[in-house]
Amino acid sequence: MNSAMRSFVILALAAASCVVATDLEQRAANWTVGQTVQTSSGPVSGHPAKNDSDVSEYLGIPFGQAPVGDLRFAAPVAFNGTAPLNGSVFGYSCPVLQGSSTLPTAAEIAAANLTDVGIEVFEVLSNTNASYSEDCLYLNVWTKPQTGEAKKAVLVWVYGGAFTSGSSSIPAYNGANIANQEDVVVVSFNYRLSILGFPGDPNGPQNLGFLDQRLAVEWVRDNIENFGGDPSRITLFGQSAGGASVDAYSYAWASDPIAAGFISESGTMFSWGLPNSQASVTKAWYAVAGNLGCGNASSDPTAVMTCMRQQNYTAILEAIPVSKGVSGILGSFGPTVDETVVFSNYSQRTHAKIPMLIGNNNYEGGIFRTEYALDGIFYSDAFWDDFNLQEFTCPAGIRANASLAAGNPTWRYRYFGVFPNLAVSSEAGTYHAAELPIIFDTAPGSSTADEVSIANYMRGAWAAFAKDPQNGLTTYGWPSYNPSQDTLIRLAYNNITGTNVINPYRYDADCVFVNVSSTNSSAYPTTLPDLGANVTPTATGASATGSATQTPAPRTSSSAAAGTKSSMQVGGWLGLGAVVAAYLL
Repeated sequence: MNSAMRSFVILALAAASCVVATDLEQRAANWTVGQTVQTSSGPVSGHPAKNDSDVSEYLGIPFGQAPVGDLRFAAPVAFNGTAPLNGSVFGYSCPVLQGSSTLPTAAEIAAANLTDVGIEVFEVLSNTNASYSEDCLYLNVWTKPQTGEAKKAVLVWVYGGAFTSGSSSIPAYNGANIANQEDVVVVSFNYRLSILGFPGDPNGPQNLGFLDQRLAVEWVRDNIENFGGDPSRITLFGQSAGGASVDAYSYAWASDPIAAGFISESGTMFSWGLPNSQASVTKAWYAVAGNLGCGNASSDPTAVMTCMRQQNYTAILEAIPVSKGVSGILGSFGPTVDETVVFSNYSQRTHAKIPMLIGNNNYEGGIFRTEYALDGIFYSDAFWDDFNLQEFTCPAGIRANASLAAGNPTWRYRYFGVFPNLAVSSEAGTYHAAELPIIFDTAPGSSTADEVSIANYMRGAWAAFAKDPQNGLTTYGWPSYNPSQDTLIRLAYNNITGTNVINPYRYDADCVFVNVSSTNSSAYPTTLPDLGANVTPTATGASATGSATQTPAPRTSSSAAAGTKSSMQVGGWLGLGAVVAAYLL
């Protein structure tokens, strides 16, 4: 390069740097933390986020009209307004059935090996101080427009909770830290749950909770640019039932996904016996109607609906049969085949042609094992090994293979982190939801240096995917998924930061012995994870008998009788049992 050309390049780079600096200065000067933002819901004022004072936090923005009166058991209707909104507090959480207030005894806590840290973790992952109302269709935004990219990638969070519980206001889901550290906009929202979100009325719309989710994403598309977000780079990420929601969304709106990427953590539409049949939820619907004196399957359906809309929502939730009409382990009311949003034949459906990151934790059942032990019910190691395979590992492999077969960029992970401030018991391991305080940087207590390093690395990976779903993780150093090669990313393996890859067969081999409940029919894509060359799978635990769908008889303490729970429908103490069983799935 001659001197004249070198001088030109130097001047060009200097000019570009000045432009960038000027842009940042202008944005910093033009943006006041918490300033009022114009939205289709009305002008909303925010405030500095707690502990992240440079982040603007906007809470409780209505995106749907209150689903009450004639809108109960109906599709959501967008909220449009012009009145000023004060975004200082979370909106109401959608109604859930409350658990018992009976505290576990010291003996029960000891038998479950529950630690003080475990109680604190459950509090972070729960929402015991929430206020509930059917007027619950609210969302929240965390943003930092004054720095970084002018139009930022957007991460939209979908919470789990077995489709019967959960809320965007759960402390573990606060998006301020991700927004502050990763130069992204974070959004979370509420959606209707249980019978109010997934009713079984055969004459009305189903899967209202999924329709709520779609309405929230449409709001983000239409408004997020005013918060500094890029509507062309929206990534949906969810965990457990939230992960299954993201998966369902990819099929339901395949031709118009709005989103540019999907992240499904510990949940797919091939988990937990999803979806429910129309027949099973219709039976459950009329069981509730009958308990409330609103009629039965022989009654005039209009009269039944009129009566159901006149009931207090708490009475409706309390009228749900605990163990009758149940399909799968999530309960009577959940995602249901309607051939509009949820389908009976996924092998004939296509999902959105966009990238996917999918994975699960190494010992998902650990937290359920702890909760069961609190009630004096103890299953064998083999039972929990099969549970982890059937409900998490194998469905993740099936879904990753489906994404890959469709030609979508796909990445698959398995999380292994175990840290002192997140250890709920000596047997819990890397349990269901253990990654959430890591991703959101909301872990209680003091974090170890390894934990901080791993958390930064994982948040960076999630953000890299959101910023560039096609290539971001490749640039981050992750190999794209191939079931016959070393492409499964082990995160926090031995509590070490970075990329540790292995052939997926290491964990998928026993899937040939597992009958994944949602793939029992030819209606579903049933391609099992590739076992790789020269691999002989070895059966373990109950799956060695050829069926992991059999439920081993639990051994019980003297104070608890076998059969006190129906599948994974557990009640228990509000602060522990209900939290574990409902909030975490």
